[in-house]
Amino acid sequence: MRSSIAAIAAILALSAPAVAGAAPAKSTAKGATPSVDTMKRLVQELSSDAYEGRAPGTAGEEKTLALLSAEFAKLGLKPGNKGSWFQDVPLVEITAKNVSALSFTGGKAPVSAAYGPEMVIGTYRTTEKHIDVKNSPVVFVGYGINAPEKGWNDYAGLDVKGKTVVILVNDPDYETQGLTGPFNGRAMTYYGRWTYKYEEAARQGAAAAIIIHDTVPAAYGWNVVQSSWTGAQHVADSADGNAGQSQAIGWVQKDKAAALFASAGLDLDAQMAAAKRPGFKAVPLTGVTANVSFDNDLRKHSSKNVVALLPGKTRPDEYVLYSAHWDHLGHCEAAPDGDDICNGAVDNATGTAALVALAQANVKAGPTDRSQVFLAVTGEESGLLGSDYYGKNPIFPFSKTVGGVNMDALSVAGLAKNVVVIGKGKSELDAYLDRALAAQGRVATLEPTPEKGYYYRSDHFSFAKHGLPMLYFEGGEDLVKGGTAAGMAAAEDYTEHRYHGPKDEYDPNWDWTGISADLKLYYDVGRALATTTDWPNWVEGDEFRAIRDKDRASK
Repeated sequence: MRSSIAAIAAILALSAPAVAGAAPAKSTAKGATPSVDTMKRLVQELSSDAYEGRAPGTAGEEKTLALLSAEFAKLGLKPGNKGSWFQDVPLVEITAKNVSALSFTGGKAPVSAAYGPEMVIGTYRTTEKHIDVKNSPVVFVGYGINAPEKGWNDYAGLDVKGKTVVILVNDPDYETQGLTGPFNGRAMTYYGRWTYKYEEAARQGAAAAIIIHDTVPAAYGWNVVQSSWTGAQHVADSADGNAGQSQAIGWVQKDKAAALFASAGLDLDAQMAAAKRPGFKAVPLTGVTANVSFDNDLRKHSSKNVVALLPGKTRPDEYVLYSAHWDHLGHCEAAPDGDDICNGAVDNATGTAALVALAQANVKAGPTDRSQVFLAVTGEESGLLGSDYYGKNPIFPFSKTVGGVNMDALSVAGLAKNVVVIGKGKSELDAYLDRALAAQGRVATLEPTPEKGYYYRSDHFSFAKHGLPMLYFEGGEDLVKGGTAAGMAAAEDYTEHRYHGPKDEYDPNWDWTGISADLKLYYDVGRALATTTDWPNWVEGDEFRAIRDKDRASK
């Protein structure tokens, strides 16, 4: 969801004229129309308190798996994994307990950040029941990026083994107005994602990695960080228990970071400005050490992806993929009224229900030439864990998978004249969407806020990095009823009051016209992919093109 006035202006500047005030025309593609009634029924069920927020490894997961497999079976689809509806995804649930404050000593004055309101902390290590970072020297490493191909290394000449690194979120050039620069200007690269920051810190040997939270470059407020990082967390299991990861990873509020820098005789704003410039050198906070400790409750378990197959009639060994994540946060930071279930109605009961509605529509329309795969993945909220596992262990080879669509948090704000394509211009799938949009009298627009890195924040990325073209778009904000002002207000309201919080609940008063139109787009694109003989690719020069070419050549 995007909410700034600049974002709205960008949408208008990039949009072609649309039919004002009119409902979109019906698609000319042959086939059925996905059922909004099916969507309503399943979203209401999946986001009810009975599912307890659908956290992996809970009773909520068991109910979700049972519901989805029953729905797919009722439609006549086939279990997609060698006779099973499920693909096991090995995970470890880690719950931090007895968390100390994150304290910094040795400077002009001690600085302490309290767990929850001022900092969050955790670990990727899956065998250590107690974490104790003691007297760890603190180093500011700017954006924490090591990108040889860009001539940028924030860790150059630095040994951070046993030390605590403090890191900025996003890329150094995220404030650039254009899309050119060492890190694509305003468009975030993977180097800007918090997941990369921790990965690189671990490669460098850091004992702890702490990201400074800043709302604009992070793209969400502290409330999202706090609700997402407290309570049970899930990480991928590994043979060595992720021993190569940092002991502790987390976030700290910006005002606490400013106090930390001041205690070391440094100005945070000045250091942030310096970190944006090429040639930045990491800055030790001389004499300052970090301390934090916590206990871990550990539970190994296998969560599950749900895999359903609608076999093709003439080329059943060629596949089209539809994906959405079924999981959410489970029990989370309570709202003022005591509600502590993050129901995840929009995010992502809507996308999960869409999988079933699309399968239902395709069954009614009859089989296509190619097979269609409906994949509901786990662990998206914990770092795309389920889709990442499928990407590394595909049931249907990517060399035989044509492409697909990913659905995450469908818009309940009403019908929009546009859709926002995340990663527009990257692949030949855009042409399929453009044709479907033209039939509705709507348009596709670029991301107005590419600095927020949405491309790396949903499950399509797990497949794209293995070379598979995936289409991912969001409902637009130029609403038929109320225009961009209404769209902006709806986006801001959701982000501030419901996103990753207990109030993302089903509302019988939602406007389903936008979801209905967007569902038809997904249907038309998927149906076209399942009937054509084409193999859409990434555009020349795209970062994933070489992977796709190599994979297809192996076929």
